[in-house]
Amino acid sequence: MANAQLKKEIVAYSKHIGIDKIGFASVDPFLTLKNRLVQQQKLNYQSGFEKGTMEERTNPKIHLQEAKTIIAIALAYPSKMKNARRSVKGERRGLFCRASWGEDYHKILRKKLERLEQFVLANYPEEKCLSMVDTGELSDRAVAERAGIGWSGKNCAIITPEFGSYVYLGEMITTLAIEPDVPLEDQCGSCNKCVEACPTGALVQGGQLDAKKCIAFLTQTKDMLPEQYRKKIGNRLYGCDTCQVVCPKNKGKDFHHHPEMEPDPEIVKPKLLPLLAISNREFKEQFGAIAGSWRGKKPIQRNAIIALAHFKETAALPALHELLWKDPRPVIRGTAAWAIGEIAGAGSREQLEAAKKREKDTIVLKEIEKALESVKNG
Repeated sequence: MANAQLKKEIVAYSKHIGIDKIGFASVDPFLTLKNRLVQQQKLNYQSGFEKGTMEERTNPKIHLQEAKTIIAIALAYPSKMKNARRSVKGERRGLFCRASWGEDYHKILRKKLERLEQFVLANYPEEKCLSMVDTGELSDRAVAERAGIGWSGKNCAIITPEFGSYVYLGEMITTLAIEPDVPLEDQCGSCNKCVEACPTGALVQGGQLDAKKCIAFLTQTKDMLPEQYRKKIGNRLYGCDTCQVVCPKNKGKDFHHHPEMEPDPEIVKPKLLPLLAISNREFKEQFGAIAGSWRGKKPIQRNAIIALAHFKETAALPALHELLWKDPRPVIRGTAAWAIGEIAGAGSREQLEAAKKREKDTIVLKEIEKALESVKNG
């Protein structure tokens, strides 16, 4: 069968199963990416969540030796929430980023890629396919860029002309030989809004990210959050959308093509106070289906405490006092101490003084000392 006809069939089937955009790329090593990754490592800018060796991340043929093509896909996700709940005094709410709205996108993309694989193998049973989504070794963004899905923006996201950067990406390595698509030209131009708006300065310059400073990374860590970032977090429980929201290419982009991506406002913009006492079972029942739950409840609880301090929510003080006294996790006790110092309500000094006498953990003790200073000077 002619290469062009084969490509046409795959594109048509992708539209039939609800894939919003598809592109085709060569399996040549990603040498530009490799050089960038080497530089990232030298500067210690990587997050630590990356999977695979340098070769595994940049050489597709390591994963499928006979590979000839990479098929890249993109699914558009919503940027606006219907019936969003208001955060009001006494019932403050946190926020999960847009990439955590609806069902876990890894599952959604895998289902699409599985159907695409089944189509290919049903028609060409002698061929081989290997799919990856986010947690695979290959860089979804590098593949999507090469396949003409979009260009790599200064915010380090793939920006598509049709859907902006509000897209999930995945890819399938295959032994099918298909004519590659042409990459798009960079369209960011002189715009630097994302770099200027980044709350922590994680976007060092256009296209270069210090992942360890990125709020999307920081909200997923499990240790004490460095003090210089706590007030930058705001009410974010997971992820950060600032560099996408300010992007002119995302203006007016809001697509609701996939019902499973629609957010439940009570899940992605939950009340903060109930999170402080949520059990493991309750957490899994309420949040287990979304991408933002993958690190468990501890980072979300820590971030909820920080968010309550951001709001100066005095109604949270009894719960924070309880955590400081009884929670077995030093990170939660330490963060609670800091938050009490930030809110500085009635009885806070006495609670902190009492907790100081019984606390054994040195990190928590330091947070209590700083909180006492805040209360005294507040």
